[in-house]
Amino acid sequence: MIQIRLPRLRSRINALAGFGALPGGGVTRPAWSPSHEQARAWLLAELRQTGLEAWVDAAGNVFGALGARACASDTPVILTGSHIDTVPEGGILDGALGVLAGLECLQTIREAGAPRRHPLAVAAWTDEEGRYGSLFGSRAFCGNLDVARIPEMAAVDGERLVEAMSRAGFDALRAGEAQAPPGSVAAYVELHIEQGPRLEEAGIAIGVVEAIVGVRRSRVVFTGQADHAGTTPMERRRDAFLAAADFALQARDLVIARGGGRSVTNFGVVHVHPGASNIVPGRAELVHEMRDPEPDVLDRLAAECAALAQRVARERRIEVEVRPMSATKPARCSPRVQAAIEEACGTLGLKWQRLSSAAGHDAQNLTLITEAGMIFIPSQGGRSHRVDEMSDWEAIEHGANALLHSLLALAN
Repeated sequence: MIQIRLPRLRSRINALAGFGALPGGGVTRPAWSPSHEQARAWLLAELRQTGLEAWVDAAGNVFGALGARACASDTPVILTGSHIDTVPEGGILDGALGVLAGLECLQTIREAGAPRRHPLAVAAWTDEEGRYGSLFGSRAFCGNLDVARIPEMAAVDGERLVEAMSRAGFDALRAGEAQAPPGSVAAYVELHIEQGPRLEEAGIAIGVVEAIVGVRRSRVVFTGQADHAGTTPMERRRDAFLAAADFALQARDLVIARGGGRSVTNFGVVHVHPGASNIVPGRAELVHEMRDPEPDVLDRLAAECAALAQRVARERRIEVEVRPMSATKPARCSPRVQAAIEEACGTLGLKWQRLSSAAGHDAQNLTLITEAGMIFIPSQGGRSHRVDEMSDWEAIEHGANALLHSLLALAN
């Protein structure tokens, strides 16, 4: 039975981890950064050395293909992939596993001369983590990118996407040209770490993803009045930070009480201006994120949280503005792709279970244009988006082989 070569895959995972590596472990490799562009060049070289056709599209997505030179309607591909950008102080597997396991699968199939009716391709999608725009590369590929918003897209630190892409040699205003021709992708399957504890705690080797959550992000900006922190009486202060803190606590309670049971929320970015200990904050900005697998629940929570922000501002005699940043829709995975993954697990003798993804992934954009699904492997301790994120190498081998046989099933 055909199987991947774990030592080769492990070597590539460790090599990619060197781009943006942090002292003591982990990696910071945001999209369009110098370390990301170095990793992109390395990946292109690996694809070509493996004997695959390789190219980069207008959105910065990297592709390697076996039996095709581009994504085209007359030769629809079976596609796999993930991303090589990371969160700040992230781990070495989030995204990277899916890209490099995809490369390993295509190389294994090529070396074995395994028969296939469809060409195969692997993709590394740009800015999955959303430094400038959530799932940017796969949005562009799937025709789901709001091109008119590109000039205003920016990171939380203010850096604009057009400037970051220009520095890397790309024209952001042409990103819409990355849209794939209709019918050019016959199916998509993505391998990823679970990023949670369910599989490890259950002793299950493979998770077959049924649904992927939607994610909403908004900037919530409270504007009060800066004053002397010593001489301004407490009852006269219009403290923007206290309003932001009040809103964050109430929004958390609202999502718990009014959500759909699987709703979660987070405030991972807070900016206070002027940012001095002896000045009452005149401005406070939060980045508010909410997730849920049901679109109606997300729509309702977004409206209720916006109304809550207005109420808190009125009560504290300040102004507030809610600025939507990004919104990904929840997605259902393809029954045919799920069945192919389960068939692969049966062939390999691996225990599997169906589950939903509480994290957003590029696969949810691919569901807009083709039959798409995901394979999860256990994460050690459920840890992710931190430097000690890892999976057992045996789990990685199981996942890569499940991907290999899923691709072969779909390609035939």
